[in-house]
Amino acid sequence: MVNKSVSRDTRVARLGKVKKAVLAAGLLISASAALLAQTNSGASLPARAGGALPGLTAEELTLFNAGKAQFLEEEDVTQGLGPRFNALNCAGCHAQPAVGGSSPAVNPQIAAASAGGARNNIPSFITLNGPVREARFKFVVETDGRIDTPQIRDGGVHDLFTVTGRSDAPGCSLTQPPFATVAAQNNLALRIPTPLFGAGLIEAITDSTIMANYRSHRRAKAALGISGRPNRNGNDGTITRLGWKAQNKSLTVFAGEAYTVEQGITNELFPNERDTENTPLPRECKKNATPEDHTKTELISQAGATFADVASNIVEFAIFMRFLAPPAPACDSFSNSSCPADIRRGRNTFEQIGCAECHTPQLAIDESSSAAITSQRTARLFSDLVLHSMGSGLADGIQQGLAGDDEFRTAPLWGLGQRLFFLHDGRTNNLDDSIQQHASRDSEANQVISNYRRLGASEKQKLINFLRSL
Repeated sequence: MVNKSVSRDTRVARLGKVKKAVLAAGLLISASAALLAQTNSGASLPARAGGALPGLTAEELTLFNAGKAQFLEEEDVTQGLGPRFNALNCAGCHAQPAVGGSSPAVNPQIAAASAGGARNNIPSFITLNGPVREARFKFVVETDGRIDTPQIRDGGVHDLFTVTGRSDAPGCSLTQPPFATVAAQNNLALRIPTPLFGAGLIEAITDSTIMANYRSHRRAKAALGISGRPNRNGNDGTITRLGWKAQNKSLTVFAGEAYTVEQGITNELFPNERDTENTPLPRECKKNATPEDHTKTELISQAGATFADVASNIVEFAIFMRFLAPPAPACDSFSNSSCPADIRRGRNTFEQIGCAECHTPQLAIDESSSAAITSQRTARLFSDLVLHSMGSGLADGIQQGLAGDDEFRTAPLWGLGQRLFFLHDGRTNNLDDSIQQHASRDSEANQVISNYRRLGASEKQKLINFLRSL
């Protein structure tokens, strides 16, 4: 019976709540069913990343938004772009599944090659639906692309494009690097962008926490052939932990390096234009005083000027990355019964076959000057943040810090279900293939991959489902 003493408006409101609850339950069931039906390729769920850390102060949120705006802004030559570059902005490359992520489905480098009237050829390893990539040379080459003799280590990024032909770069004439010749000599190494979500939490993990985790489970790791070592800063000896080879210590250094390497914009950390092709940079291509990005001291006394107005772009980039929230997994707790059974089983298999010995599920966060970072308490990153030898199959021939030719930082897995391309060079979009390629001559992962290969098809798929839920 309907209680006639309850108003019509109240009954309508209650009915609306019931409908919303039914709809929410249906969406949850649909999302779980879709997740369990996942194949090994393609992002599994809608974006669950890209927002600010919860608990930021009003001032921190203002700086986060200011940094995001700079991250999104496309640069031109008058702002410092070039004379050699890989992309027009930060967000174009860090776009999947949201600003701050990794390579998007449509590669923005194709459009960047001709933006503003630029005349560039597209290298063979850059395709419209392939990953964003940067190119490094293992050894120094002559101007025609042949390896220099005697062989001298290079390792640096050689930008894909030049500003030649752009309407804002009159008189500048540069040639692109001889990528085809370099590739033919097996002297080319490729990298894709690393996701930046949760980077501030990674930055806040202490060296002692990383080392304590590194020293844990020694017998189990030894039985699996896992050793590894941290990468370290050559000046203060502290552990570096950002980048494919854990080559960077801080987000400020990471931002400054990327700004000059990827967009050609000099800054207060990297103040000189890069002459990477063994020829002096023509005067006609030096369009601005350096460093192009700098602290705007002239605005300090200006009425109404804010910190965001005065700060350099790299400082704002670093703040944006520092306050980016980590990706939200599909399950808040993998032991909770509300988490689909196949995902829970996949999580157990992940532990049992040894994946978690390198892909550490979580590391504690120390005190931070930002209460929002401290309040997170742990980073559920699925990485030990140290280097491991991946053998000849994944070796890229690049040395950075202590990292050798085949050593890479254990890639954090949080947000994995929302990425499109895998491994350091984006060679595959298939998770099973990505796992299998961890095994090769002298790889520390050989025994773990052997354990994976012995799993039945159903158990492998449950493991894939778990990875896609992160």
